[in-house]
Amino acid sequence: MPSKLRVAAIPVTYNEERKIGTVLDRFHVGDVDRIVVVDDGSTDGTPHTIESRGAGIIRHPVRRGVGAAIRTGIDWARQNGFDVAVIVAGNDKDRPQEIPRLLKPIVDEGCHIVQGSRYLRGGSYGNMPAYRRVATQVLHPWLLSALTRQRMTDSTNGFRAIRLSLFDDPRINVNQEWLDGYELEPYILYKALTLGYRVCEVPVTKIYPSAALGYTKMKPITGWWEMLSPLFLLATGLRR
Repeated sequence: MPSKLRVAAIPVTYNEERKIGTVLDRFHVGDVDRIVVVDDGSTDGTPHTIESRGAGIIRHPVRRGVGAAIRTGIDWARQNGFDVAVIVAGNDKDRPQEIPRLLKPIVDEGCHIVQGSRYLRGGSYGNMPAYRRVATQVLHPWLLSALTRQRMTDSTNGFRAIRLSLFDDPRINVNQEWLDGYELEPYILYKALTLGYRVCEVPVTKIYPSAALGYTKMKPITGWWEMLSPLFLLATGLRR
C-alpha cells in the first residue's frame, strides 16, 4: 500500500443544476487529489454548473443509470492511476468535508471499503422521511447482515470510499448490464463482505433537502427492488 494514496472524488449527478454547485463548493482543498463529476445524461444546466466550478466532468450522452455512472467513474479512476475512489451524491445530501473520515480507516486499518453511516453515533440524518428511515435503517441492513453474517448499520448510503484494487479481483465483475441501476452498490458491498474483504463504517451526515427541491429521483417501489434484488440473486447463486 503506497504511503500517499491518490484519491479521486466522484460525484454522480443527473439534472441537479440547483444542487451540484453547492456540492462542489463544499469540498475542502487538499482532501482529495482530483474531483471528476460523472453526469448521467443531464438535460438541464448541470454540465455548465460543473464546468463553472472548475471540476472535471465525464458525460453520458443519455441517461444510463446510477450504477452505470458509478462504474464510469471507477473505470476512469483506475485508468488514471488513482488508489481510492470516494463516491459522493450529486444532490447535496452528503458532506464532502467529511471525506477524511472515510479515508482514515483505509490508511490506518487497511479497509477496502469504508461505508458512511448516518446511524452510527456521531452521524446524522436530518429531516429524513420516516418511510425512508425504515427502509435504510432496518430493512436493507438487516437483510444484508443476515446474508453475509456481518453487521452493517447503513448499507444503502452511497457516500463511501473504495480501494480500487478491489476491482482487480475477477470474482467482482461490475461490468454487467443488470448492474446499471441501483443494483451496483449493494452488489459491490455484498461481494466485498462475502469474499473476505475488510468493510468498515464511519459516522457521516446525510441531509435531506426541502421537499420543494426534491428528496430523491429513486422511484419508491422499483428503486427499492433494485437495491434489494442483488442480495437475493447473489445469495441464491442466480447472479455472480
